[in-house]
Amino acid sequence: MLGGLKVDDKIQFLLKQVDERQEELIDLLKTLISFETPAPPARNTKGVQDYVASLLKDLGFEIDMWDVYPNDPNVVGFLKGSDSNYYKSLIINGHVDVAEVSEDEEWETDPFTPIVRDGVVIGRGAADMKGGLAGALFAIKLLRGSGVDLPGDLIFQSVIGEEVGEAGTLQCCKRGSTADFAVVVDTSDLHIQGQGGVITGWVTIKSKQTYHDATRRNMIHAGGNLVAASAIEKMMKIIEGLQELERHWAVTKSYPGFPPGANTINPAVIEGGRHAAFIADECRLWITVHFYPNETYDQVSKEIEDHILKIAEGDVWLRDNLPTFIWGGTSMIEDRGEIFPSLEIDPSHPGVKLLAQSHQHVTGQGAIVDVSPTVTDGGWLADAGIPTAIYGPGDLLNAHSVNEQVSIEQLVEYTKTLMMFIYEWTNLQSK
Repeated sequence: MLGGLKVDDKIQFLLKQVDERQEELIDLLKTLISFETPAPPARNTKGVQDYVASLLKDLGFEIDMWDVYPNDPNVVGFLKGSDSNYYKSLIINGHVDVAEVSEDEEWETDPFTPIVRDGVVIGRGAADMKGGLAGALFAIKLLRGSGVDLPGDLIFQSVIGEEVGEAGTLQCCKRGSTADFAVVVDTSDLHIQGQGGVITGWVTIKSKQTYHDATRRNMIHAGGNLVAASAIEKMMKIIEGLQELERHWAVTKSYPGFPPGANTINPAVIEGGRHAAFIADECRLWITVHFYPNETYDQVSKEIEDHILKIAEGDVWLRDNLPTFIWGGTSMIEDRGEIFPSLEIDPSHPGVKLLAQSHQHVTGQGAIVDVSPTVTDGGWLADAGIPTAIYGPGDLLNAHSVNEQVSIEQLVEYTKTLMMFIYEWTNLQSK
């Protein structure tokens, strides 16, 4: 029995098939890794997306494929359920872009020529997150090959741009992709997870007038009779204010699963001034803000703006040269900005409970339901009103690392769990 549901004999047979056909699963992962899709530089995913689209089409999916950026297309496969009006629908979501590789990194072999040894697959993207994609595709392949009935709709989203905040998943949501539940098959070490959120922003201070370097004495000494200031020096006051707000958040906000003070405001980049012959008339501060799953990016950005503007109102120069703000962005490559909405997981949601039960049936261990210390595209699905959980193989110690790897044993367990969950969820009546 699985959570009160009888585990079909065909599913038990297919669970054994994952073990017996393990080499096919590994070969699929190796093939996905062999497509070089680092971001940055990005604009390199068409080959792997053509491959994924072909696999899904062969499995009976209708394919929607479009360019988010040139040579970076999204692929959405739609498999109509046999009785979709009355049974639960499901989105499986994952990204094909992987972390960048520096020339000075000491890999055992070429990062995109995967190797298998000592129970692991090594290659860029093994953990983050082509392992998750491979397992999901293989699980669906076994289900489709066995002829088992999936009454509910199944949507497979293979997206681009997650590594650089380009939110291919957001484009899927805007295109109307939706379901009763979604599983983001990103790196989670087989934990069922929610996440906090991240937003970047630019704070700009700009003088209404420019001044020669020789006028500095006039603006800082008695009797100079010039009301002016260096935008760089005024930005120091803004940074101090952000530190005060960060400490206030650490005292007044918390969320289960996060260490105190995990909601941070990082002054990541500062740019200002023209050259040495000018008083700096403009200064720009790029900040990265982490917030909790029960907060929104609109909420935290407004808190920051309100706090900084109050500081500016108390400064004799800043009150007439108020800071301006630009939040988020569509790409760390195109416009140096990003948003990752938060994802608050509900342990009592039927999808989360069934996924946990599937995990326990396969692994013999209770599922860990917690929060990821990093972010994924899952927040965009939640932001669109779709109940969502992160669940995938691989761990964060290996994600983005030199000689990135994923455990074959964990990959197999994950594939079994997801196969069982897809079957059970799409066989649940929705009405």
